[in-house]
Amino acid sequence: MLAAFLGAVIGLLADPRTITGVAAWLKPAKFGISTAIFAGSIAWLFQYITIWPHFRRSAGWMLSIILIVEVGLIDLQAARGTTSHFNVGTSTDSIIFGIMGVAIGVLLLINAAIVVALFRQPFADRTWGWSLRLGMLISVLGASTGAIMVTPTAEQRQAMAAHEKPAIIGAHTVGAPDGGPGLPGVGWSIDHGDLRIPHFFGLHALQILPFLGWIISRAHRGTRLLFVVAGSYFALVGMLTWQALRGQSILRPDSATLGAFAAWVALTALAAIWYGKETYDARAAVQSV
Repeated sequence: MLAAFLGAVIGLLADPRTITGVAAWLKPAKFGISTAIFAGSIAWLFQYITIWPHFRRSAGWMLSIILIVEVGLIDLQAARGTTSHFNVGTSTDSIIFGIMGVAIGVLLLINAAIVVALFRQPFADRTWGWSLRLGMLISVLGASTGAIMVTPTAEQRQAMAAHEKPAIIGAHTVGAPDGGPGLPGVGWSIDHGDLRIPHFFGLHALQILPFLGWIISRAHRGTRLLFVVAGSYFALVGMLTWQALRGQSILRPDSATLGAFAAWVALTALAAIWYGKETYDARAAVQSV
């Protein structure tokens, strides 16, 4: 995947073409580096799963094949000068997008099985174990927002109702076609809702929650505080999804979004202070005894 990323970077420098308003090789570059991070994270996570060694080995092979196929097809479509996701304009594009959809569906099932394995796996450090379980669980739920993206938009449904065949089915952007002005480097829409935002934050719970769990465990603050952090993070993904589905730009939140985020910050802070203090008081009581 790192080699694929470097190849896409070369494409960014050497190929001036654009697809839906952005450099043709930007998406392959993003998928190359993000898939490298995901693959490395799963390989690291596997060292903590000791109860199902045959499952771990089989899952590793299947994920490797799926990721190579997925990124390979994205690179192929970039080389052809067309989009990879949602593209059903020709029979070739439909087949490629169909293969990608099946591959991602299988990947999600494997990830869900990894969640089950983690819940069955005992951990000496309870806080650390729960950080791995909840990080992987939220990652799977965040990845599932992709199912919303492949749902036909209102305009696409109208075209299909009129017996027309859209060249694109589904979209990242809510409230406008894909390809408008986007944030540098990621391409997230700055004028409308974008489902890639909650998708991104959901996926990276796999790295963020274990990191925060490690800090909480090292500080001896207890599992309850980790649950607060995980619940807060999941709520954040939910709010970002809600904002995107309303077609609202991440840069221009309305009063309802601002109110929800203010409540989220306040509740998270209160719960963290309460459970952090509770854990501290319990430790102090044990030490005094």
